[in-house]
Amino acid sequence: MTGKIKYSSVIRMSDKQYPKFWAVVPAAGAGKRMGSELPKQYLPLGDRTVLEQTLDTLLDCPRLSGLVLALSPDDEHWSTIESRYATAPLQRVDGGAERCHSVLNSLDLLATQTDARDWVLVHDAARPCVRIEDIEHLITTLETGEEGGLLGVPVADTMKRVDDQQAITATVDRDGLWHAYTPQMFRLGQLRSALSEAIEAGNTVTDEANAMELAGFKPRMVQGSRDNIKITLPADLALAAFYLQIRSTP
Repeated sequence: MTGKIKYSSVIRMSDKQYPKFWAVVPAAGAGKRMGSELPKQYLPLGDRTVLEQTLDTLLDCPRLSGLVLALSPDDEHWSTIESRYATAPLQRVDGGAERCHSVLNSLDLLATQTDARDWVLVHDAARPCVRIEDIEHLITTLETGEEGGLLGVPVADTMKRVDDQQAITATVDRDGLWHAYTPQMFRLGQLRSALSEAIEAGNTVTDEANAMELAGFKPRMVQGSRDNIKITLPADLALAAFYLQIRSTP
């Protein structure tokens, strides 16, 4: 496992920019579908854990001013890697019952420290293959607008709708259909309000874009890389390891 990362000596582009850009990583889930005793974000991936791979990429983005990590209050594993981030611009908050609560807790913290017009990029802890160039592309595409948006890719396969017996009921037209990835980037104040309103109304919020849609916004899809996969099942971990390995091969 790699040693402590030294961030304090790095002059970051983000130090002088306005508005600023912040990363939020909800990592309070257990990942039960992995069938592992360890939460999936702490499973080994290469020479680090899944969570470390994700955090290291985000912290290497020069336009990000800092990162808020939402962990379960009962998390027993963060302490095993925490020392690597002693000098990183990283803050921890307690996560909530669902992803939306973890994100909102993170936004509440940021709201006490920075401007509501700043941008927040929410990224899944279990997407360790995200590329810095895709994050930069997301920022440059959206930073002059107001609607925000998210990384994703157009649906390439034929899509089928089935009933509860797995029998096909329709072939779905894939024109205009995209897979939603992360990061998802929105103004701090707008996303905080949208999530608060959705939770208070009892709406099921699948991701940040969903909350913004419910609030009347029309987030933009920004095409990223298909290897920005989310680790959900055991086979995904092997695929992520393959993607990271071929990137590191000269």
